[in-house]
Amino acid sequence: MSLNITLMNFIIFIASAIYFIIPCLSNSAPVLFRKLNFLNYPVDFNKKLNSKPIFGKNKTFRGFFFGILTGIVIVGIQTLLYQFPVFKIISLIPYNQINFVLLGFLYGFGCLFGDLVESFVKRRFNIKPGGIFFPWDQLDLLIGALIFVSITYVPPIEIIVFLIIAVPIFHIAFNYLGYYLGLQKEKW
Repeated sequence: MSLNITLMNFIIFIASAIYFIIPCLSNSAPVLFRKLNFLNYPVDFNKKLNSKPIFGKNKTFRGFFFGILTGIVIVGIQTLLYQFPVFKIISLIPYNQINFVLLGFLYGFGCLFGDLVESFVKRRFNIKPGGIFFPWDQLDLLIGALIFVSITYVPPIEIIVFLIIAVPIFHIAFNYLGYYLGLQKEKW
């Protein structure tokens, strides 16, 4: 009996961590909308710092717009699903007590801001956009999201540790999937 309870707790733990981080898929939105010309302007306005791009031409207002919008939509869906027992069980966040637009904005902006900071650092080290910068390529969105989402909710430390370990694995898997679907130029 206790083995079943422990296994069930483990499954709920994993599902809760994954469900908590699902809004970070907003980090993929810029790739999905890259062919639209809407707001296709670099956030650094093509300015340079010490003769190096500040962030690079790939970080655009379009990406921020669609990334934040995607975060809001995902959290909105999670808020609607919260009424169903299975989603209530795996939800770390009490969606019936939060403003989903604010939380979605924090997720979307946090993920993209983390990615922006990482791009700034990569440019200082002369790493080209899309170039490998392990493990920061995988953790930037998580760290950014955790910082900004903590304004409204701080997950348990066990969840944070699990995500720090699991997110790089998922991130690499999604990059490979994006490459094979023709959405990304690089596998890694």
